Amino acid sequence: MIKSLLITGSILTIGLSLVACNKKGISGEPNNPECIVPAKPGGGFDLTCKLAQDALTTTDTLKAPMQVTYMPGGVGAVAYNKIIANDPANNNAIIAFSTSSLLNIAQGKFGKYNEKDVRWLSVIGTDYGMVAVKADSPFKNLNDLVNALKKNPQGISFAAGGSIGGQDWMQTAMLAKVAGIDPKKMTYIALEGGGEAVTSVLDNHIQVVSAGVAEIVPHMKSGEMRVLAVFSKERLSGNLTSIPTAKEQGFDIEWPIIRGYYMGPNVSNEAYNWWKKSFDSMAKDGKFQKIRQQYDLLPLTMTGDELTQYVYKQTNQLRELSKEYDLIVR
Repeated sequence: MIKSLLITGSILTIGLSLVACNKKGISGEPNNPECIVPAKPGGGFDLTCKLAQDALTTTDTLKAPMQVTYMPGGVGAVAYNKIIANDPANNNAIIAFSTSSLLNIAQGKFGKYNEKDVRWLSVIGTDYGMVAVKADSPFKNLNDLVNALKKNPQGISFAAGGSIGGQDWMQTAMLAKVAGIDPKKMTYIALEGGGEAVTSVLDNHIQVVSAGVAEIVPHMKSGEMRVLAVFSKERLSGNLTSIPTAKEQGFDIEWPIIRGYYMGPNVSNEAYNWWKKSFDSMAKDGKFQKIRQQYDLLPLTMTGDELTQYVYKQTNQLRELSKEYDLIVR
């Protein structure tokens, strides 16, 4: 049995409100807020920033409009290195991350930097890994896909954001391992982000996409794609109840994906605390909860020290998992 990743978290409460004001507004409030997507448009990182932009505006948390900018490269490595080395004190910027970011850090793919080189700010929700195909694919369920892989592992092409060893590859590798297939024999096409992976499947260049389920839901609702399985312990709620789990189809695999934000290592405590308290307050706002549901993310909130300790623990767990697949860079 593949050990699942554990997620725990609770919404932090706030007993005090910020009252210190200056000419720019509440103390620590950004005057030019920005969310950086460490990938090309589309995919989970883009979804994470769009959710922050939408929710922070709708709940009147931000007075200035939030800009979403794109910084692709290395599936998050370029943005991580740039923030730490060149822009460590940017009080305006939050950067999207997910479990895939922690996996890459664990494997040494972010260069000389590790999980202790940024300030972890907030987790805003969670979804789960999955595999999906185009709606007219001959694969109707997960067993159809696995049976085809057993006959010819190299004959099925998988598209995903990230390189071999990344989160989306890991999901397919875990599936292959449970099915008795050597993951190294599979055909895996590494792309910069989930948006490119989905497009490749829709354009019939690649047969299967591995990603987070929230990235695929819009295409599922439109009838363009079919999710073969979600890697959750049980069926998801809301709009996702129709998606079968891998477990109910005979493959005991779980892969939860947290989605959140970090900041540069030298941002001021004043600015960091403003962002943290804003996310804490927003988590309790009914408007935000409805928006998160519209983005097909499940409730999960962690901020500040709680999130930091979670990240450290999770990254160490991912290092151990990566060793099983001989994926450590250094």
